[in-house]
Amino acid sequence: MLTAALALAFALVAAAFALSFFRLLKGPSAADRILALDTLYINAIALLVLLGIELASPLYFEAALLIALMGFVGTVALSKYLLRGDIIE
Repeated sequence: MLTAALALAFALVAAAFALSFFRLLKGPSAADRILALDTLYINAIALLVLLGIELASPLYFEAALLIALMGFVGTVALSKYLLRGDIIE
């Protein structure tokens, strides 16, 4: 049962990853592209967590935490740049 659920989850998250990447490339505005990039981070985290569950390795969970941290900082920096024109005041 777990293998079937993991296979389905991998397929759905991969589809979400592909759709987010399409939005990143074709987004009509910069805000849409930043949101798509944030969604790509979340999808990458989901893929790493699923891979960690499938392989029973805690290393992938730590990598997911690092990607979450970098994704948050990157999203904040890009949003601040979009709003103000510079990152550091």
